[in-house]
Amino acid sequence: MTIRVMLVDDQVLLRTGFRMVLAAQPDMEVVAEAGDGVEALQELRTTEVDVVLMDVRMPKLDGVETTRRICADTDPPKVLILTTFDLDEYAFSGLKAGASGFMLKDVPPADLLAAIRAVHSGDAVVAPSTTRRLLDRFAPMLPGIKQPQHKELERLTEREREVMVLVAQGLSNGEIAARLVLSEATVKTHVGRILTKLGLRDRVQVVVLAYETGLVRAGGHG
Repeated sequence: MTIRVMLVDDQVLLRTGFRMVLAAQPDMEVVAEAGDGVEALQELRTTEVDVVLMDVRMPKLDGVETTRRICADTDPPKVLILTTFDLDEYAFSGLKAGASGFMLKDVPPADLLAAIRAVHSGDAVVAPSTTRRLLDRFAPMLPGIKQPQHKELERLTEREREVMVLVAQGLSNGEIAARLVLSEATVKTHVGRILTKLGLRDRVQVVVLAYETGLVRAGGHG
């Protein structure tokens, strides 16, 4: 199956570079490009896309709001936010808006390709440890992260809360299984129940909610 990718960035040279990398892959095809969010939304009305590589800072409509509008649609494509170190705070907003993860713009090509494939296959967390570092850095500065608890969390069992904390700390299912002395299949089941009970789409949203509710505090500790 060919992964249909859309490039959204106001830098033509950057889009060209990404397109060349993706075009060399037998399982990927760049089916659309856009220089801003407005253009991206227009393209998506007429083009079938699986994964969107989304820049954050663009004219007319930024990547965060564009991501929010894309993810509000029925059966939307996956969105990977492209960011730089000095714009990391926008990546948090992108994750909240529904992005499946984020990558740095200077990511090695092999890592970018792996991320696209992972997101397309339904594995939303591109780099959970990086996501955690991002949230550790910016969560204290963001509004709305004041509630020590959240009513939704009351739906979870004690074990599910324990698993949720470890997911938010950036651990993989295998690492969580080792930590809690469980099978990896059992951990996967717990993660699935957490997503269902809290109405979350993927592990990225688990991480964001854990920080917002205070289940995990900046520094990565529950």
